[in-house]
Amino acid sequence: MITKMKKLTFLVYYKEYEAFLQSLRDAGVVHIEELERGKVDDPELHEKLSLSRRITDAIKRLSRLGVEPAKKQTDLHGAEVLQKLENLEKKLLDLRQEAVNQDKLMETLSPWGNFEPEDIQKLKSANLEINFFICIESNFNEEWIEKYNAVVISKVGSKVHFITLTPPGEQLYLNAEIVKLPPYSLSTVNEAYCKARDTAMAIEEEIAEIAKTGIVSLNKYLKEIQSSIEFSKVVLNTQSSVEDKLMVLQGWIPKAEAESLTKELDKTNAYYDISDPKPGDNVPIRLANKGLFAWFEPIVKLYMLPKYNELDLTPYFAPFFMIFFGLCLGDSGYGLFLLLGATLYKMFAKNISSTMKPIMSLIQVLGASTFFCGLLTGGFFGVSLYDLDYPFVQKLKSIVFLDNNQMFALALILGVIQILFGMILKAVNEAIQFGFKYAMGTIGWVVFLSYTFLLAGFPALGEIGSLPHLIVSGICGVFIFLFNSPDKNIFVNIGLGFWDTYNMATGLLGDILSYVRLFALGLSGGILASVFNSLAEGMSPDNIIFGPIVMVLIFVVGHAINIFMNVLGAMVHPMRLTFVEFFKNSGYEGGGQEYRPFKNIK
Repeated sequence: MITKMKKLTFLVYYKEYEAFLQSLRDAGVVHIEELERGKVDDPELHEKLSLSRRITDAIKRLSRLGVEPAKKQTDLHGAEVLQKLENLEKKLLDLRQEAVNQDKLMETLSPWGNFEPEDIQKLKSANLEINFFICIESNFNEEWIEKYNAVVISKVGSKVHFITLTPPGEQLYLNAEIVKLPPYSLSTVNEAYCKARDTAMAIEEEIAEIAKTGIVSLNKYLKEIQSSIEFSKVVLNTQSSVEDKLMVLQGWIPKAEAESLTKELDKTNAYYDISDPKPGDNVPIRLANKGLFAWFEPIVKLYMLPKYNELDLTPYFAPFFMIFFGLCLGDSGYGLFLLLGATLYKMFAKNISSTMKPIMSLIQVLGASTFFCGLLTGGFFGVSLYDLDYPFVQKLKSIVFLDNNQMFALALILGVIQILFGMILKAVNEAIQFGFKYAMGTIGWVVFLSYTFLLAGFPALGEIGSLPHLIVSGICGVFIFLFNSPDKNIFVNIGLGFWDTYNMATGLLGDILSYVRLFALGLSGGILASVFNSLAEGMSPDNIIFGPIVMVLIFVVGHAINIFMNVLGAMVHPMRLTFVEFFKNSGYEGGGQEYRPFKNIK
């Protein structure tokens, strides 16, 4: 069900506008209508958005550290925490880069040993020039020792590191690579590396301390900025008139809450007008389903919200989705596992969020559906319940058991029922939006297809092509070919009727066959479950201690994998059948924007 909305238009004197917006935000029920002006680049808004991203990223970085939060939080404001954190992270980045640079210098200097650059200057003062060379061991010539006073310093792998001591200006003809060393000693570089590393570790500890005490302050600061962003957006969506003296703002409010807001508005000097939506208005959508159907609203939002003048299909696809999920998962044991897991979580989880609670309720419903759908085949963690020779079990088998052929037929029957139900909803929707005559073409198809499928399934009621069937088909044909577009002339209607007939003939069969996946997924999941049972039994060693342990491990891991894969498939494929087959045949357009009231962010 879609909540009825009222359109609000405000006219406020510019000096009182900011105070008026504050009161409107405190009320927290008005959805502000976005105008073109709201899309104009605004430097202040961009700055706030950038700050919001910085705070969000900072919270994520601190959360990833996995530090246990302290009982006492910091007294610093979130802005101070953010600035301190970013300064520390910049220092840490510089120190890490410094450590990397020093590490590379140590790697370069290590083969040459620890010497001071001043020693090289002393050799130059003694009229000797020192050069550093590297060559592969096979290229080192022993004659260099006599000719150039070559001295091998070290050998690293296949490379020889050596120096030469020659008079200044002497030409050296060596098959080796000359090396220019940095003007630092190895001990100095090592000391700089250790200092950078230790300072970086100290800063990491300081950042960890911020993670313990500062996340709460950052979250509060983020909500402040987000509230400010929402306020700025509302200002940008405001029009001005009468030489910018009057501010004009439009928005939407749920009909049930309009009366209480008008009482508050009457206390202000603002002029306001409340009216009903008009055709073409982009009315925000708030779904207002109750109980069981409310738990399926997130599934609709994954696709798109309906338009304001459309039917909300949530209550109509929810029962089908439950059955489809149960058939796709198809194992009573898996259904019982989901049901008990979600129930225990709701019972014992501390501080369960308002978002998580309906999700757990949905899992309970889907688990219960899977349990009962699993009884159709008797699967229980890959074991056939109906192989047990108990009177109650055999009685249950005689009542509900379906073999593979019957399960295949059930999938197709459910497809026919949902598609025809979708077409009925399409006719209702057309009658509500445009008038009954616009729904007559769809009604013709619903009656023709329903009667044809009924005769095909129950031959005792008559034959396809019999006189009653031909009479019904003729009447439906008049609806289909002459009333599919009442505002067009008869020839266009006939042409469109043939086009609809072609689309129905080519698309309907494919739509119905899509429901075979309900049978196929349940069958494949049951086969895989029995395979894991066979592996658990066959691969366990013949040992009184290790045998049961290995068997249980294979059973638990195997079924955990199977549950994960099949639950994923049992969600995705019913969604596809809902979004593609059901929504298409029900004429669902969608495209509504979600109702987001202007309010304080808590």
